[in-house]
Amino acid sequence: MSERVDWCGLMRVGLGLMRMPPEVFWGMTPREISRALEGAGLAPVGAAALRRGDLDALIARFPDTEEERHER
Repeated sequence: MSERVDWCGLMRVGLGLMRMPPEVFWGMTPREISRALEGAGLAPVGAAALRRGDLDALIARFPDTEEERHER
């Protein structure tokens, strides 16, 4: 059985934290997004996929704030 992809979490990281343009983000596969996270130092190198615990740690480290949403 495969793991479900947490698209909301990936959007927060890819579009919010990494500031990817939507067309770039949506053109990537989950594996490509995972490798981009590795390259940005946001996931361990060689990670099979972004796991929920890793995503939660990223969200805690880089929380979205109301102020940040209005700056975009």
